[in-house]
This record gives sequence, structure tokens and C-alpha cells, in this order.
Amino acid sequence: MSLDRLSLNTATTKRWTLQEAVDGAVRGGLPAIGVWRDRVQEAGVTEAAKIVADAGLRVSSLCRGGFLTAEDEGDATAALDDNRRAIVEAATLGTRELIMVVGGLPAATAPGGPARPGTTGRDLVGARQRVADRIGELAPFAAGHGVRLVLEPLHPIFAADRAVISTLGQALDLAEPFPADVVGVVVDTYHVWWDPDLQRQIARAGAQKRIASYQVCDWILPLAADALLSRGHVGDGYIDFATITRWVAETGYTGDVEVEIFNQAIWDAPGDETVRTLAERYERLVLPHL
Repeated sequence: MSLDRLSLNTATTKRWTLQEAVDGAVRGGLPAIGVWRDRVQEAGVTEAAKIVADAGLRVSSLCRGGFLTAEDEGDATAALDDNRRAIVEAATLGTRELIMVVGGLPAATAPGGPARPGTTGRDLVGARQRVADRIGELAPFAAGHGVRLVLEPLHPIFAADRAVISTLGQALDLAEPFPADVVGVVVDTYHVWWDPDLQRQIARAGAQKRIASYQVCDWILPLAADALLSRGHVGDGYIDFATITRWVAETGYTGDVEVEIFNQAIWDAPGDETVRTLAERYERLVLPHL
């Protein structure tokens, strides 16, 4: 199999430690790994970087920074501080790409769920403006560390609690004031496959050289009780991977393709079986269109 651009995102093999995920990627013949910060923090960032480097893998991305919509000044300061830590972690791991899930409405994301007294927490326009402002605060720090802030639009079902950016076009609008090597975007099939403007926005992202990551998994039905877990292996659902992959390839994107799946049944399956399946699906349903 030609797997030279395939990356295992550690969220796909949730039960594996970083060392186990790295070992599994090596056994499966994958050259890259996309790392979530929980795995980095379990190992410690210096040890995490060593684990990956010793295995000869590259880090396709670090996930995640973001959650920048807080109204409370103290919460906003804490979020910016955490994002600066994430930028340093990305640089230490040797990846330029820090995936940013920008955050939802304060009413949905405040501790305990409800908005704080005296706030509505439902000002969607205001929340998006705070994201723009805080990306502006973080961009110079990221640039100084050679790290790109990679904005990830999430499916609108997650607008309340996870990301007030729902389309690739919105992400590109936020990125546009900044150099392409400082703020980019991720094309995640699970989140953007439904967008009737997707072809045009992928072409726009390519023309601006802002595509920093291409992530693949499928949209499956029925939706799980927790919609976040309604991802499946490529080919098990309703996404047209041939078309979307072709659109991405036509931009000249030559980076890694990460498989990132949140699904309890897949998490419960043996990790090596999951890696074999994602590699076979990649080779059959994605690779021919790259």
C-alpha cells in the first residue's frame, strides 16, 4: 500500500497511550501521527516529542487549541494562556499545525452549562468577533514559534457548544487578515461535506495556500445520542470522498491525510484492527483521488 501521506489521529485509537499509538502506526506502515494534547500531557511534552521522533514518525498536527469565545475577562485570559502553551507544545513536537476548535456560545460552554449571571451568553455575532480578536492576539506568538493556527469549521450541529464557525468560508474570512503561514484552515470531511459552497471554498483556500490539514472520516446514521460520536470509517456512511478529495487535490495540497474518528464501537475495537481498516479504506477510497 502507498501510505506515505496517511496519518493516524490519536483520537481514532482513543484507548491507546501515545506510545501505543506510535507503535501501532509503525506496525501499520503509517509515516505520520496527529496528536491530541491529552496524550501529550500524559507523557509530558518533552517525552512525547522523543517518543514520536525515536519512531521516525512526523507529527501532522496537534489538536487542539481554541475555545476563545468567553465573555468573562478571567476566562478569556486563561484561554489565551492555554493556547500559548499549546503553541509551544506544537513547536516542541515539531509540527507547524495547531488545530483550533474556536469554541461555542458562553451559555453552552460556561462551567456547569448555563451562562453567568448578567450575561445572555447567546450573542453569536459577538462570540465570532471575540474569536477574531483573540486569533489576532495569538497570531504573533504563533508566528514567533513557527506554528500556524489552523481554524477548523465544525458542522452547525456543534455551533452552540464547540465552534461558532460552521463553514469553510467563515474560517477563511477569519484567516484572511493574516499571512497564510500563520493562520490556515483544515478541511474535515465530517464537518463540511454538506456545504453547497464547498467546492468554491476549497478552491479559495487552495488559492490562498491556507489548507493546512485534510482530515477524513464518514458521516454515519443513525446519529448517536452524542452526535460527536457519529463518525465512521471512510466508506461506511454518506460522504462523497472521491469528489471532495479531488477538490482538495486540485488545489495542489500535498500534505498528510489524517483519519480522525470519534466512535465508541471503533474505540472498543482492537487498535491494530482499526489501523488496518483505515489504511485499507484510505488506499481504496481516498488515495486514487489525491
